[in-house]
Amino acid sequence: MRRQVHRLTGEEGRTEDGADKVYRGPAGNVTGMAAAQGLKLRKFGFIVHPLSYEDVLRYEPKAAGKGQALIRKILEWMPAYRVCDIVGVRSRTGEEIMGHFIGVPLMPDQFLSLPRAEVMARIIRGTNLAAELGCGIVGLGGFTAVVGDGGITVAENSPIAVTSGNSYTIAAAMQSLFRGAREMEIDLAGARAAVIGATGSIGSACAQILGNEVSQVTLAARNATRLAKLTHAMQSHVKAKLAWTTDIAEAVQHADLVLTATAATSSVVEPEDLRPGAVVCEVSLPHDVSRRVATERDDVLVTEGGNVKVPGDVNFNFDFGLPPQMSLACMAETMILTLENRMVNYSLGRGVNLDKVLEIQRLAEKHGFELAGMRAFDKPVTEEQIAHTRERARAARLAGDRPPAGVALS
Repeated sequence: MRRQVHRLTGEEGRTEDGADKVYRGPAGNVTGMAAAQGLKLRKFGFIVHPLSYEDVLRYEPKAAGKGQALIRKILEWMPAYRVCDIVGVRSRTGEEIMGHFIGVPLMPDQFLSLPRAEVMARIIRGTNLAAELGCGIVGLGGFTAVVGDGGITVAENSPIAVTSGNSYTIAAAMQSLFRGAREMEIDLAGARAAVIGATGSIGSACAQILGNEVSQVTLAARNATRLAKLTHAMQSHVKAKLAWTTDIAEAVQHADLVLTATAATSSVVEPEDLRPGAVVCEVSLPHDVSRRVATERDDVLVTEGGNVKVPGDVNFNFDFGLPPQMSLACMAETMILTLENRMVNYSLGRGVNLDKVLEIQRLAEKHGFELAGMRAFDKPVTEEQIAHTRERARAARLAGDRPPAGVALS
């Protein structure tokens, strides 16, 4: 099993006694002035896991041909391990840091179905490994931030600071949704929005932000009791009229803007549910939006909400599905806090402090992190595609569908 872990990780970068080496890029060049001078860089860790069997095959091609049941069992046996070394993260202030991806190799549904204590122990072991590698803070990626109490228990048992990355994820998601609204000529003041997964920490914060920008927000999730309580508690703090439903199709079909932030392991938004000209921003991985939308609804703009461009000449030394220089916002939050030398527990628990969302956005701008180019269904969205979607939405409305309430008519 240890040989298999080494084959997956390609571990290198430390001497046999565990001391740091000078980290080098793939061409053998020393990365960054600080590394060239042999200076010790601050480090961050970020916990990752496969989202699909395709991910497993991409990371380990030799798994091809093996049955899914065997792959799942192997993942259950594998301990937390160092996946790769991340180099070249350099702020516009000149500060440089490095980090490590730490693998906690379970599939999304395994995080939810295996005994909670076992899953938490594996995540905590990942934080301990990050500490052993010299990291001062570790971020919880994917379902490691979903299971349990949003990182609180992990932080209580971690030797280093912990963050879920949710604060910057929210900031980037709202930037992405509002960019989509501009592209589709939607007037926010008159628009209707739906937040799917509204009772989660990301969904509830996004709903509150939207509630002061649009005319109506429908909150959707599985638990009616929690939805009703959230709607009642939030209404006095927002200008928009709030409604709630456990029927996702009902929430989506009337919405000009849709934001998804669920812990679902399969798609929850289908093409027949969406209205012409809608903008759908999905924050979740795996994807909440059915891939049928890409082929059946060219009058709807879908955008991934958490992708940001990392400053410097970053090399992740690992293919996690995004283009070079790009990361998820939850990863970026961990980097930003490390650049700031803020080795403190930051985004934890089921609630999100909106002041932290504003703070992390300000710090992101300070260090040169910015919203990445638009992507949907793991592919870039071009200006030509956006223009085509805009025109198809106009044509669909003229063909008989009434225009969304928030569309700015010329």
